[in-house]
This record gives sequence, C-alpha cells and structure tokens, in this order.
Amino acid sequence: MAEYEAALCSADPNDALGDLLTIQPHYDSSKRKPRKLTLEIKNEIDSCLHKNAIKIAMGMRKQRMLKKDIHLHLLSIGYSIGYATVCNYISSKDTAKEKKKSEAFIRLYYVPGEIVEFDWGEVILFIDDVKTKFYLAVFTFGHSSGRYAYLFRHQNTLAFMESHRNFFRDVDGVPSTMVYDNMRVAIKEFVGPGQKSPTESLLKMSGFYRFSFRFCNIRAGWEKGHVERSVEFVRRKAFCITDCFKDIQSAQDYLSKTCDCINKESGSLSTSQKASRLQADLSSLKPFPGNMGCFEVSEYMVDKWSTISLKNVH
Repeated sequence: MAEYEAALCSADPNDALGDLLTIQPHYDSSKRKPRKLTLEIKNEIDSCLHKNAIKIAMGMRKQRMLKKDIHLHLLSIGYSIGYATVCNYISSKDTAKEKKKSEAFIRLYYVPGEIVEFDWGEVILFIDDVKTKFYLAVFTFGHSSGRYAYLFRHQNTLAFMESHRNFFRDVDGVPSTMVYDNMRVAIKEFVGPGQKSPTESLLKMSGFYRFSFRFCNIRAGWEKGHVERSVEFVRRKAFCITDCFKDIQSAQDYLSKTCDCINKESGSLSTSQKASRLQADLSSLKPFPGNMGCFEVSEYMVDKWSTISLKNVH
C-alpha cells in the first residue's frame, strides 16, 4: 500500500504504477507457522513415534508406523491435517530416515487367474499378553494384487501345505502357476546351475490341485515383486497399530478382515479398478478339487519306557 501511494505522488504516476505492476511479488514465509499443527496433534504424533521406538527396541521394526500410517491415524481420530505437515514435523524431530535406492520398475501384464506369488514374513504379536513370534504366509495375485494372508507358529512343511489349502479354499479355485523363491519348504536341493529339485510336499500339492510352479533366481526378489511388497504392506496395515489379541484365532480373524479391506479399497488411481480386477482373477481360476490332507508320515521307535520321542518330547 505504501509503494502504491508513493507511485501516485511521483512526478509521473502512470510510469511509476506501470513499473510497480511489473515487479515480482515477494512473500516472507520464514516466520510463518503451521496453522493446523496444534499441540494436541504434536502430542499424538510424538506418542506414535514413541510406540515406534518401543517396537524397534523389541525387534518389531517391520511393524512400526510409517509417516503415512501416522497421517491416516490422525485422520481416523478426527484431526484435519495435511500429510506434508505431518512429514515436516516428523523430519524436524530428527527421526531415523531409511535411505531409498533409485530403482526402475516396468509394469508387466498378467492374465487373470494365471499367476499367484507366495512368500513368508515374520510378525511379533502379544497373545494373552505373551510376546509370540508368528510367521505370515502371504499370497498375492499377479493381475489384481489381491492379497490373502495366514498366521502360523512355524515355518515348516505342514504350515506350507496348510496355507495353500486355506488359500485355495478361500478363493474357491486354483491358479495356473504358483511362484516361489528359494525357500527350504519348496526346494529340496540344487541339482545344477539354475536347476532346482522341488520338495515332496510341493509335488503332492501340485499334483492334487493341478497347478504348475516356478522358482525365482537367487537374490532376485523383483521376479516376484508383488508378494515381496505384499508381505511388508499386509504386516504393516494389520499389525502396526493393533498387535495384542486374546488368542491366535482372534489374530487370524483380524488379519483376514484387514486383507478383505485391502482388497476392496478404492479412491486412488492405482486402486480404482482393484475390485473388478480381483473378481476377474477369481472367476478365471481352475475348479477347487477339495481339501488335501495336510500331514506327514514318520516312523518312530518305542523306547524302554513305552514312549516315542517326537521333537524331543516323549
């Protein structure tokens, strides 16, 4: 306003006003403070960061809340704040930042119902206030990125077989091809350069459910990138906030409900057609032949106390 009045009082007001209008405006934002970042919101963010620190100390780093999870948590409890504001505040707290490598991705096209990728992941939960380690069996459709997950106490052959039985039963069908990495429950031995011998359990399942399978190369996780991302995504979505349950069944029910919500989510460019793509996957599966028995046959010797020793238990 002062500059405008000075231009009017000059010897040539028209030229002065013309020069004034051509000047690029300048704004001093150095002293500007966030308007929506209240003390209550700061305390809530600090509480989330404190919970993250506790989880890291307990070996549960993979279940900590990321910035976007904290932002969604704030929105869910009624606060109205932008994601960038939350990120700037967390960065100002000098939190540990994970360095990301520059990577290039080429999106491939998958035929509906053709490819399903499988992988394991670890998760730590509190069952009846007891810290317990579980293994997360995750299945991901290549076409729609539809996700299904199951909890197990062990990462062994029986859990491997039961996870497939549960998945095929839940989707009421069988895909054409299953994709695995170099896990011991799927690969019996390496018989030559690039040659891998499948385990007996995998051969039984592929024969019963009539699906083919292939293995990824060593240290080539991008060859099954859908499920590599899904393990971290499902684990974080399900258990980064809630990790205490009454029993294992309650934890599995909560996990299944979370996967159902993930498979139905929409609202962004990447999820706008997710429900229809998943339906295309499910309708293209081969018929479900029924439940295969998940068991192992072993022989044991009876000792002088008339007992057998099974995993060091008589």
